Amino acid sequence: MEAMARILMKMMGIMLWFMVLIAMAVGEDVKYKDPKQPVAVRIKDLMSKMTLEEKIGQMVQIDRLTASPDIMQTYCIGSILSGGGSAPLPNASAEDWVNMINGFQHGSLSSRLGIPMIYGIDAVHGHNNVFNATIFPHNIGLGATRDPDLVKRIGSATALEVRATGIPYVFAPCIAVCKDPRWGRCYESYSEDHKVVQAMTEIIPGLQGDIPVNSRKGVPYVGGKKKVAACAKHFVGDGGTTKGINENNTVIDKHGLLSIHMPAYSDSIIKGVSTVMVSYSSWNGEKMHANRELITGFLKNTLKFKGFVISDWQGIDRITSPPHANYTYSVQAAIQAGIDMVMLPFNHTEFIDDLTYLVKSNVIPVDRIDDAVGRILLVKFTLGLFENPLADLSLVNELGSQAHRDLAREAVRKSLVLLKNGKNETDPLLPLPRKVSKILVAGTHADNLGYQCGGWTIQWQGFSGNGYTRGTTILGAIKSTVDPSTEVVFQENPDSKFIKDNNFAYAIIVVGEAPYAETAGDSMDLTMIDPGPSVISNVCKTVKCVVVVISGRPVVIEPYLSSIDALVAAWLPGTEGQGIADALFGDYGFTGKLPRTWFKNVDQLPMNVGDPHYDPLFPFDFGLKTKSAPDIVRRSTSAGIIGRPYALFLMVSVIFGLCFIG
Repeated sequence: MEAMARILMKMMGIMLWFMVLIAMAVGEDVKYKDPKQPVAVRIKDLMSKMTLEEKIGQMVQIDRLTASPDIMQTYCIGSILSGGGSAPLPNASAEDWVNMINGFQHGSLSSRLGIPMIYGIDAVHGHNNVFNATIFPHNIGLGATRDPDLVKRIGSATALEVRATGIPYVFAPCIAVCKDPRWGRCYESYSEDHKVVQAMTEIIPGLQGDIPVNSRKGVPYVGGKKKVAACAKHFVGDGGTTKGINENNTVIDKHGLLSIHMPAYSDSIIKGVSTVMVSYSSWNGEKMHANRELITGFLKNTLKFKGFVISDWQGIDRITSPPHANYTYSVQAAIQAGIDMVMLPFNHTEFIDDLTYLVKSNVIPVDRIDDAVGRILLVKFTLGLFENPLADLSLVNELGSQAHRDLAREAVRKSLVLLKNGKNETDPLLPLPRKVSKILVAGTHADNLGYQCGGWTIQWQGFSGNGYTRGTTILGAIKSTVDPSTEVVFQENPDSKFIKDNNFAYAIIVVGEAPYAETAGDSMDLTMIDPGPSVISNVCKTVKCVVVVISGRPVVIEPYLSSIDALVAAWLPGTEGQGIADALFGDYGFTGKLPRTWFKNVDQLPMNVGDPHYDPLFPFDFGLKTKSAPDIVRRSTSAGIIGRPYALFLMVSVIFGLCFIG
């Protein structure tokens, strides 16, 4: 019996030890799912369990049109995106977006290791793909504000609206330094001056949250479920191409590249930006998507960037000319250069097969794959995707909220640059009186929400008309601002007889460019669309006129300048047109400054501040200032009516003058 007891005790001890080993193994097995573990431990643990196929799957980003829950599960796809205008259905609600994205995510979570995918979208001036979202001014307008705090607040609002639709990742900001306005993406650039662009990288802590004190340089940071991962783009020199041709060649020495086009990337990395997107363009003839010296050598090694590097849409295809001519070579060149995630966005099996072949043939080392996947997982862990992979409906009311529209309205009025006010300094036209008998509003852009928003709005190339999303047109803003007794007459293209037959107190003309994006916006002549010039000519020769230019860059205006009484550069203001009326009628003063040089004629281009041939119509940093009407009254009464009897007379005179100018 005693011997039997000893045997049983030994067996129990062995079983207990075996159970401990199992428990340790189970604990080891789920370490990457344990939020209490350091992120580095979780990444190492997960990667030790991943096959080569699963690692390569994480490097893939496909468009939602290609994705399905089954594809996400089968190929362990790392990311999905919505391209410009790619939505679950027309006029999709926040709930529609959340449900679609969660459907894809369920597919990812049902894969062998349950690695969540990351969904990305272009939110370049607000959540611009989404119906009813707040559309903020494009970057050129924000550059005119010279207000980094405003831009940071816009980043925070954008993050909330993006998260409202279940999306944790945005392809923004564009930190290009546009050196030639003929470039079709110039409105995505804050300024021709890299210092202004650097200041505006404050949008990154707005989007992602303020990086904690003592954070290690280059490590991505996202501060919770109300923030998103940002993407600094397009690395590097995209705004410096010859003649502003999109995706072309930037010819500049290394010192110029590093001193003009690189500083905003350094600032973005210090602020914890999560990802960097590579530019289609070339630097001195070498495609950026294949540039190992700059992507791995400078961005990753010198600047210590620890997030992931993503290609642009079909960016690796365009390494060859024509695109996709030798895809295996393109895959090899891009991955060896240091690109971690590839925005394919369609044929994932071709990419997976080619990269798998290159690794198994020892052309691309496994270490390069591990570097890419480790960076992708770092961003996913930082976002909290492993703990909260599925979106909910808790933020749906943030989409297009009144608070965000008020912020956009503030941004619009601060972005306006007053270029001319009166035909002489003693006879200013602005601010306009609200109470007059009759005013004329004219021009192609006065009652067109799509035109005032520009490209990258609802659709990739933008839209025309007022039916695609919600907002306030400039005409609507004017009507809601003037006195109820003032008759507002709108004619898009009035003829001379109509103008002479009416006794207009003044005219507001709103003209400019039609929407465009990327290469479609490249322009060698930079003219406003017809009949803009003839509207200016017909109206301004008869009636005192203020011309509001809606454009993504300076356009030809010098031939008409002498006939114009007041001129306002309003850029691409977005959905909140009321911000323009705020300044025109004096509720707020004009404070904006030109973020780029306004040329006399296109033959001068490229022309930037500091150039030897600098001879602008309006120089960089130019902008007339006005006080708001309340400020004028306040100044006149600040000393008190009692003791300064003439102050009352001054106040009455000012108010009287504001009511009857024109």
